[in-house]
Amino acid sequence: MKIQIRKFYYGDIPEENAGGNELKIASSIPPLEAGEASWPLWEIFIRSKQGLDHKHVGSLHAADAAMAIENARDVYTRRQEGVSIWVVESKYITASNPEEAGELYEPAADKIYRHPTFYSLPDAVNHM
Repeated sequence: MKIQIRKFYYGDIPEENAGGNELKIASSIPPLEAGEASWPLWEIFIRSKQGLDHKHVGSLHAADAAMAIENARDVYTRRQEGVSIWVVESKYITASNPEEAGELYEPAADKIYRHPTFYSLPDAVNHM
């Protein structure tokens, strides 16, 4: 029995052996609409070893939350810089409009007691 071993590098496989020449769609999977991604987008938050808070580090596509955590671990914590990973599907994030910031934060402006500008500090407290 003689075994022949051939090495193929990227782009070297002949077209007839490359596979994937024709598109086969399973009948149970509905076709994707234009612009629709196959997997949802997940936002990734990592807590570093020194920090107490999670920081947004990026986004990635994954089939579910478990896969998103595994992919986030591989992509964003390759040097073991994180101790905790949060993943949130992007469609569940709601954000305020920066153009409406004045209206959103206006109620806080009339609560001057929240700002210690008119309190007098004793002379012994000089480090504030």
